[in-house]
Amino acid sequence: MNFQALTVGVVVACSVFYAAWTLAPQTLRSALARGLSGLPLPVFLQERLLAVANASAGCGCSGCDKAPALAATGANPTLGAQAQPLVFHPRKGKVN
Repeated sequence: MNFQALTVGVVVACSVFYAAWTLAPQTLRSALARGLSGLPLPVFLQERLLAVANASAGCGCSGCDKAPALAATGANPTLGAQAQPLVFHPRKGKVN
C-alpha cells in the first residue's frame, strides 16, 4: 500500500468518525465520552470528553431561563420578547 492510499484511508476514517459523532444522539455521545474518559488520553482530550459527558441535551444553552442576555438585563423569560410588526418590502420590477 502506498503513502497516498494510506493518507486517503486515514482522512476518510476521520471523516466517518466525525460524521457519526456529530449525528449521534446526545445520550450516546455522553455514554461514549464517559467510557472513553477512563482511558489514558492527553489532557486536552480528557477535558473535551468530560465536557461532552456533562453536557445537557439540546443545543447546550441550558434553557432559555439561563440565557446570558436575559441574566444581564434581568428580563423575565416567561414574558417573551415584545411583539414587533412584520414589514414586507415590495419586489422591484424586472429590468430589461
